[in-house]
Parts: sequence; C-alpha cells; structure tokens
Amino acid sequence: MVLGDQSHKYDPSCAEWAMAEPLPTEDGVKENKLWKGVFAVSGILITLVIYGVLQEKIMRVPYGVNKEYFKYSLFLVFCNRITTSAVSAGSLVASKKALDPVAPVYKYCLVSVTNILTTTCQYEALKYVSFPVQTLAKCAKMIPVMIWGTFIMQKKYKGFDYLVAFLVTLGCSIFILFPAGTDFSPYGKGRENTVWGISLMVGYLGFDGFTSTFQDKLFKGYDMEIHNQIFYTTLCSCVLSLTGLIFQGHLLLAVDFVYRHNDCFLDIVLLSTVATASQFFISYTIRTFGALTFAAIMTTRQLVSIMLSCIWFGHPLSWEQWIGAIIVFGSLYSKTFWKKVSPAPTPPQQTENGSSSPLKGIP
Repeated sequence: MVLGDQSHKYDPSCAEWAMAEPLPTEDGVKENKLWKGVFAVSGILITLVIYGVLQEKIMRVPYGVNKEYFKYSLFLVFCNRITTSAVSAGSLVASKKALDPVAPVYKYCLVSVTNILTTTCQYEALKYVSFPVQTLAKCAKMIPVMIWGTFIMQKKYKGFDYLVAFLVTLGCSIFILFPAGTDFSPYGKGRENTVWGISLMVGYLGFDGFTSTFQDKLFKGYDMEIHNQIFYTTLCSCVLSLTGLIFQGHLLLAVDFVYRHNDCFLDIVLLSTVATASQFFISYTIRTFGALTFAAIMTTRQLVSIMLSCIWFGHPLSWEQWIGAIIVFGSLYSKTFWKKVSPAPTPPQQTENGSSSPLKGIP
C-alpha cells in the first residue's frame, strides 16, 4: 500500500538513467544552430523574394489575350491583411491568449491607416518605376525612421548612423537619377515616369517610418503581445481597405478581373500566403538570432530580389546604377557588421530599420 506522495523518494533506476543520458556536445549545439540558421535564412529569402516577383508580376505584367493590367492596389492590400488577420486570430486562439484589445481601438486604427497608405504607395509606385528602383529606394527607410524617432520617441542617434543614412541616400539618388534608357513603364509614356513614381516612394517611406515608430511606442506604452497587435491592426486594415474599395467602386471590378483571369487569382492567393508566411520567419529569426542577423538577411534579400527582377523581367542597369547599388548595400552591410563588433550593450530586439514593430515585415 502506498501512503502519501512518493515522488520525493530516491529511485536508483532514475538516477542511473539520468546519469546515462548524454549531454549535448558543443558540435551538436553548433550543428543545431546551423540548421536553425538555414531554416531562418531560406524561409525569409524564399517567401520575400517570391513576394517581390509576384508583386511586380501582378502590377506590371498584362493578363489575358487582351493584355489587361491589374490596377486595383487596394484590393491587394485587403487580401493580404485579411489573410494575416485570420492567421493571427488562429494563433491567439490556439495559444489560448486573450483576444481583447490591449490599447484603445483608435490607436490600432491609426496604425492601420498609415500601414494601408504605406502598402498602397508601394504597389502604386510599381506602375511608374521598376522593381529594382523601388527596392533600392526602400533601403532609405532608415531616414524617415530616424526623423520620426527623434520627434515621437525623443531618440538620439550616433554620428555613424547619420553617415550610413547619408551614404544610403546618396546611393539611392544615383540609382534613381541615372536609369538605363530602355526601361519602360506600362503606365507612363516612354521611359519610366520617375517623378510620380518617386513621389509615391517618398510617401511610402514617410508613412512606413511613422507606422514603425508609432508601433514601437505602442509596445512600450502597453503590455502588448505581438499577435494581439497584428490581429487588431490588420483587422482594422481589412475594414478600411474594404470601405475604400466600395467607395471607389473598385471592389466588383477587382473581383470581376480575378474571376476572368484565373492566373491573376492564383498570383494574389500566393502573394497573400507568402506575405503571411514571411511573418513567421521574421519573428523566428529575430527571436533566435537577434536583430543584427535579421538586418543582414534582409539586406541580402533586397540584393537578391533586385538581381532576380533584372533577370526575370529584363530590367537593364546602367553603370551608374551599379555604383549606386554598391554604395547602398556596402553601407548597410558595414552598419550591420560594425554594430556586431561594437562593445556597446545589446539593445532590445528590433527590426532592420530600428523598430521593434511586428508589422515591419508585412508587405
């Protein structure tokens, strides 16, 4: 007969089993970390490179025998956000975490508005500038982030940060101002409509910088779980983008377009899928390897995306653009490795543009 709790008793067999259990070796730990790194890098590169190719294909390549272009950027935003919102809700339910909003709803809506404007500018810009120009220009997002961070978060930046920002701006300017003469826009007359396209990219950078900075402020002001913010922000984005589509009269036109062009429908489904899947890999990478590794991966992803776009869609690059690209990516890699060897204390985990925003990877 057993009396009371016997769990505290000594069991020789358990002791022998515990002593016999092999401890993980240093080589085993390194191999495990290597495979985690392969998983993280391949996941981010595959999902976001596919996203970039699909984004350019949907907005710049005609569909059907009549060569029709898909013109409804807000519909893409709606599809991406509703997919991400559904997955975030499923994650919260599966992990048995509260679905109640942590912050006032209007703050989620403010993030949603700027996030929708960011993504819409990104898609619309592809009508007037090539994907390589857009991708390289997005590297300059650190500039508006530093400006918004100074005003909203009262952050202070080092001289090296301003130097990198200047070099990135210089490289982007060279890349944009000296395009190859044979790259054409399907929506412009003749060569790329640089003025309007760059205006949209400036809007993208400004709204994107505000979004990340305000989300950073939300995280510091409230005890907020990542999936909670993603769910409510994307849910608000769904409502706002759907409302915009209805008022513009584009909802039925977009649905009719994808109904008539099944290949466009499949492209949009895959676009939304890889955009949502990329969030998992981004969160996993930052949590496992930190912000510096993530920054290096994202810089590599941008470089790979530009090269693939030039090959796939036949975008020529002038020698000035090659110089501009070298300045931009050289500066970004230098910043990453400089911070890696810096003896300064490790800051909180952040994304590549200095924000801990969970939506920074949401295209």
